[in-house]
Amino acid sequence: MQETRFLDRRTPPHITTLVVCAGLGALSLNIILPSLSAMAAYFGTDYAVMQFAVSGYIAGTALLQLVLGPLSDIFGRRRVMIGSIVILLIGTLICLFAQTVTVFMIGRLLQTAVVAGFVLPRAIIRDTVPMEGAASMIAYVTMGMSLIPMVAPTVGGTLNDLFGWESNFILMLGLGLLTLMLVSADLGETNMTPAESFTAQFRSWPDLLRSRRFWGYTLTSTFSSGVFFAFLGGAPFIGTAIYHLTPTMLGVQFFLIAAGYMVGNFISGRYTRRFGTMTMMFSGSVVSMIGIGIAAALQLGGVASATAFFAPLALTGVGNGLTLPSSNAGVVSVRPRLAGSASGLGGAITVGGGAAMSTLAAAVLKDSDGAMPVLAVMGISTLLAVAATEYVRQVDRREGALVSGGGD
Repeated sequence: MQETRFLDRRTPPHITTLVVCAGLGALSLNIILPSLSAMAAYFGTDYAVMQFAVSGYIAGTALLQLVLGPLSDIFGRRRVMIGSIVILLIGTLICLFAQTVTVFMIGRLLQTAVVAGFVLPRAIIRDTVPMEGAASMIAYVTMGMSLIPMVAPTVGGTLNDLFGWESNFILMLGLGLLTLMLVSADLGETNMTPAESFTAQFRSWPDLLRSRRFWGYTLTSTFSSGVFFAFLGGAPFIGTAIYHLTPTMLGVQFFLIAAGYMVGNFISGRYTRRFGTMTMMFSGSVVSMIGIGIAAALQLGGVASATAFFAPLALTGVGNGLTLPSSNAGVVSVRPRLAGSASGLGGAITVGGGAAMSTLAAAVLKDSDGAMPVLAVMGISTLLAVAATEYVRQVDRREGALVSGGGD
């Protein structure tokens, strides 16, 4: 592992910087969730249209990852990260001063550049440590980052109630500027073997797409994340329309699943080296299914309260925290020389699948059906994650496991 010195851009970035970059991306997604109804009223549009600020944002980040990963393999992790934060800041200003929903959505799509905070830390970590160590370090980065979705909806809802929805974007602008300064001072370049051209990077995709392990790890990430994205697609409606929560109280309920995610990442950071990535991925799916099953049982038993829906789903957060660090480490370890492209392509597939799950969860919701349709989508996504993990295990049995420092 390369030596790291904090605030020395001649060395790889400190883990704190990677956490902040990932946290900024989580902030941009989560802080506006309790304000969707208020923004819909401000722009005079339907809630379903405003929900595109979530589902469209997720889809935009999926597409952008296809570009950011290869760009970082060519131009370096540092340049791409800095450029992405600058674009985020421009998008935030547009959202803040938008007078129509169309202009707002343009700014919102520009904000998707912050997905570099998710894509590049995985590649940076894989540049500097082998696979098992990468899974552990990704878990610690994600654990630190998960503080943001724990508090962002609560903060966003409170700011909305006190100062209006615009205050969320003012906060985002200030934190974005601070992150830009930190990255400029600390993020040293880790891509020491840059690719020749953008075209050459895209020509490498067939090599990734032919890898059965790449698909197994990527689909494990996709369907595990799909559980959370389905929650995002349905929870704001369930909280406001079914349980009549205020934006502040809806933010408090989001705290539960984010807290679970942090716990799962802590366990991954501590125990992945001991038990291995396969065990962590399976365990995560089992824990997620238990949480969904408890929530469904309470719904079917007639327990009609917001806590009965939200509290058990904290276990799906734990499950994601167990599964995703290992599956993401697998994605970028299949072809280590293509870590940036693999992170971007795998991330695009993961987030694209998440956008589909989010849209599906929102589409199946009706007041009369309660929360059960969303729980059904979450349960199906968990079962598909188990199937994908089993596929990776079968490949390992036939071809041998990935070696720690390289690909198959």
